[in-house]
This record gives sequence, structure tokens and C-alpha cells, in this order.
Amino acid sequence: MRRILAFALAASLAACTAAKEAPKDTAKDTAGIPRTADGKPNFNGVWAGPGFKHTGKPADSASVTLYKNESMSPFKPGGKEIFYRAHTGNVRIDDPTAVCLPNGLTRQMQAPYAQQWIQTADQIVMLYEYMHFFRVIPIGAPNRAHDADIDSTYMGDSIGWWDDDTLVIDTVGLKEWILDAYHPDDGGSRWHSDKMHVIERLKYTDPINVAYDVTLDDPAIFTAPWSDHWKAERKPTWKILEFVCDDNDRCRGGKCSASDAQSTTE
Repeated sequence: MRRILAFALAASLAACTAAKEAPKDTAKDTAGIPRTADGKPNFNGVWAGPGFKHTGKPADSASVTLYKNESMSPFKPGGKEIFYRAHTGNVRIDDPTAVCLPNGLTRQMQAPYAQQWIQTADQIVMLYEYMHFFRVIPIGAPNRAHDADIDSTYMGDSIGWWDDDTLVIDTVGLKEWILDAYHPDDGGSRWHSDKMHVIERLKYTDPINVAYDVTLDDPAIFTAPWSDHWKAERKPTWKILEFVCDDNDRCRGGKCSASDAQSTTE
């Protein structure tokens, strides 16, 4: 709500220890990519995720990321009706985040708010400023099975592994929910089913930028898996800020009121 080049404060934030870049490791490859003591790429730090323009500077600006239609596989019969939801006039259906319900995966990745990644040898934790959601992702053997008995949730069940220098994150167990922030002028939204399987692949392209590739396999909607390609940029001077959705909830009960700014312009 306020990260519109909101990091004009970046100079003062640089002094905050919580915002410091993770300590540099001595082991680095020729490209200067940070590595942990065991040689793995080091993703520790605060990141401008796919929902930013990635300026290469302390300040950045929001750029809400949507899935590109040209990236998608063809629909199965009936899949388009599951994917596209018509505008209903009820914000709890048209965009549940307006009443402080979660973004869920994968929309959470695309939000124009900071993310902090905390990496150890056996897990990576992703903290999202938006609504303060988090993921605790165990790192282990490649292509291993998920737990047999998992509940369907907004963020799903995620596990990770290394593929050379690429961190792979595999997520299942997602409840049917809104996919991204797609809202055309005539209303409506895009959804995924509870069968969706998500694979994220994160790999450094230089010491501060990461290629963030996402593959979606939703057999209830599409004929085949498909991928989109994003990026993330590490921001040494940023930190996760407090976010309390209820403090600015103007849509209680599904009925939205005008903001102060809207009221003064009407």
C-alpha cells in the first residue's frame, strides 16, 4: 500500500542491522555469486520478488505480475469455466484478499511487497511482508514424495531440493483459490483448482539477481503443464515491514467503503 518508490527511506534503513545483507561467504564462483560454507548458492536476504520492476538500486517500484496468456497451455473441456470466474459484485468472491483472506500460492509470490528468505542446510524459510504469510520448505533428496496425508491449504505443502545450482521447490496440497491479481475492466478473476502442482526453480544470474521460473500443472484445467519466467532482486537495505490487513479493511462483510483519498475526490 505504500511501497511506491517507498524506499526513498533506503538510506536510513541501511543502518538497520535487520536489513543488512547476509554475511558474505568466502567461497564464491567466478561470477561472484554468494555461496554458503557447503558450496550451495546462498539465498539469504530480503528480496524484491516478481512484483517489482527491479531497478538495481535501493529504491524500486511495484509492478504487479500476472501470468501471460501466451504462456498457458490449451484448456481442457470445461477448464476455461473453472479458470475464469465472472464478476459477481461480491468482493469475497471477486477478490477475497479485499476482506483480508490470504493471497495463497501462487499469487503470494507475485505481490509487490518484500520477501525475506532465510536459508539453512536443510530448509529455506520464505517470509512475505504481505499479510505476513510464510513458508517453511525442507530441503532434501530430489524428486522425493510429499507426506501421504496433507490438508489442502492456501499455501500448500512445499518441499525443496538442489539441482546443481538451482533450488527447486515443489508444492502440492493447494485448495481451490484465486490464481493471480487478474481483474479485467469488466470484472472477473482467474482461479486454479485443488489439483494444481507448482514447481519453482530459482537460480542466480548474477550476484544480486535470480531467475524465478514457475511451472503450473493443473490437470483439471489445462491439457499440459506450462511455465512463466520471472525474476527477483536482492535488496541489502530493505527489511520486512509490519503489515496488518485489518487496519485498512474497508470491505468488511463484502461491502467496500471509499478510502479517505477517494472520499475527498468525489
